[in-house]
Amino acid sequence: MITKKSAPIVESMQNYSADGALAFHTPGHKQGLGAHELLKNLITVQGLRQEVSLMAELDDLHAPQTCIKDAQILAAELWKTDEVLFFVNGTTSAIQAMILGTLKPGDLVFVPRNCHRSVMSGIILAGALPIFLPIDFDKKLKIPLNLTVETVQAAIEKFPSAKALIITSPNYYGVAAELKKIAELLHKNKMLLLVDEAHGAHLHFNKNLPTSAMDSGADLSAQSTHKILGSMTQTSMLMLKKFFIDAEKIRRAASLLQTTSPNQLLLASLDIARLQMQEIGAEKISQSLELAKKLRAEINAIDGLYTFSEVENFQLDLLKVTVNVEGLGLTGIEAEKILRYELKIQCELSDAANLLFLLTYADTENTISKLIDALKKLSAYKKNFAPVEINLPAQKISAVEVSPREIFFAETEIVELKKSVGKICAEEITFYPPGIPILNPGEIITQEILNCICTNKKIGGRIIGASDSELKFIKIKRQPD
Repeated sequence: MITKKSAPIVESMQNYSADGALAFHTPGHKQGLGAHELLKNLITVQGLRQEVSLMAELDDLHAPQTCIKDAQILAAELWKTDEVLFFVNGTTSAIQAMILGTLKPGDLVFVPRNCHRSVMSGIILAGALPIFLPIDFDKKLKIPLNLTVETVQAAIEKFPSAKALIITSPNYYGVAAELKKIAELLHKNKMLLLVDEAHGAHLHFNKNLPTSAMDSGADLSAQSTHKILGSMTQTSMLMLKKFFIDAEKIRRAASLLQTTSPNQLLLASLDIARLQMQEIGAEKISQSLELAKKLRAEINAIDGLYTFSEVENFQLDLLKVTVNVEGLGLTGIEAEKILRYELKIQCELSDAANLLFLLTYADTENTISKLIDALKKLSAYKKNFAPVEINLPAQKISAVEVSPREIFFAETEIVELKKSVGKICAEEITFYPPGIPILNPGEIITQEILNCICTNKKIGGRIIGASDSELKFIKIKRQPD
């Protein structure tokens, strides 16, 4: 019988290792016997002995019956959802699985313009047709916000046959949508809510954070357990509510996309991360929020720096601390380099105007004090700098002309940007700021979009996604002769 205090995967690994069977199976290092000294320094002797897989005692990720099944049940109980699937191929695979397991070729699906590329890869695999939805952008804070309930309502009215909405909430900056209202709206119209919750594995454990996807009524939620919690990089969980979905189809999709040789250490780290949150999760997240409150107050007392604690019309994950550095005459990218190489602090990301610092259960008074000291020293690097302008084309709810799947397999060609109007784009074109794609694969290039691209180039926006880094040329779908 499993208990909440157990770690079933870890215990099974320990039992197999202790049994003393001589290994004539994978992996090639034979439980550490042949491991190079560098590998031994990376992984403990005990860890190498337990770095095996596919033994009967260790269960099968693709058809779990014992320890993996037990660990997933414990995770589902903790996060209060119907079922949890473990992933070792990253949240990308979890997102792809929830798309492939719910959509079929030709299905219409609502997608925010700034979705993660894993969403587009899942749409390509499923053959679905994205309907792009506009994202609010805060011109003062210079960060993308999220989808509004009103935008979702308008999208449903315009495309009532759509099957689902795939939303990123919270986004990289911690801005979360009103998922409960959105879930109710979608379910009323017989549509699914699929959530890329890569940055939200911790939300369930504190009421002062945005309400988690599953607590809000989402049908599926993909979480990067490693981003905020304590599992190893590339480990994730996919959470299911079974009322509106076919859970068996989701499991088949997961099996199709996951490796057939899952690393047992990665699986064990998911098991341990769940146990840690079971034991001290709520307490640690509460402590982290107090540290975040202190950090924000200290930052706003530093001349030239500014951070915010709320965003109008949206919920905010307060463990994501965005710091605007324009008052120092620096770009976020310049500030990141100073912090990293001179002050020995590494942020999560930088953009044209901001630095983003991610707080977790691991932070302490000591780590926060060191960050505050570094930010005070950063103010000494003040210089003259004209703030970056933000230039966005008029955003609207729009369908693609050609499906991303068709574009993926289509013949493409490179043409001069100025001659591309009326052509079908075959790549993503994004400028930072604002970090919201101006063009996605399958969309028609219009004169308005071309004007916006040229303006962003002139003001020095950083180009992402384009095959030509100077964007003199653009990739399009080849037209038939």
